[in-house]
Amino acid sequence: MAQTKRKRRTKHRGNAAGTIETRGRTGRPVSADDKKKQARMSARDRRLNTPPTWKSALNRAALAAVIIFIFVVITSKSGNRILSGALFALIAMAIYVPAGYYLEMALWRRRQAKRAAEGRRDGRTKR
Repeated sequence: MAQTKRKRRTKHRGNAAGTIETRGRTGRPVSADDKKKQARMSARDRRLNTPPTWKSALNRAALAAVIIFIFVVITSKSGNRILSGALFALIAMAIYVPAGYYLEMALWRRRQAKRAAEGRRDGRTKR
């Protein structure tokens, strides 16, 4: 004999007020690898969607200055290797801080414009 009751097709139901309540996750449980992947992607999105700061540019420039200082001290043949390394590192840092900030700001603006264009193209409104 054929089945008389139709099976439920949707996984949500309306209540008396007319709103739809979801019943929670009814599929398979999320594996540990999937959780890690989701966390990694959300951290990446959060990192890419935060505007750059002068502090981050300063930290990046300081790291580059330390590397330059070590390189100059090791490779220099002059008598004042430490002094020349420190001077070169200070000059490099003075150049790297604003250059790094404005480069990162330009890249961030480009990512935001691309994200907004994708939102408009999908039919969503700009947030």
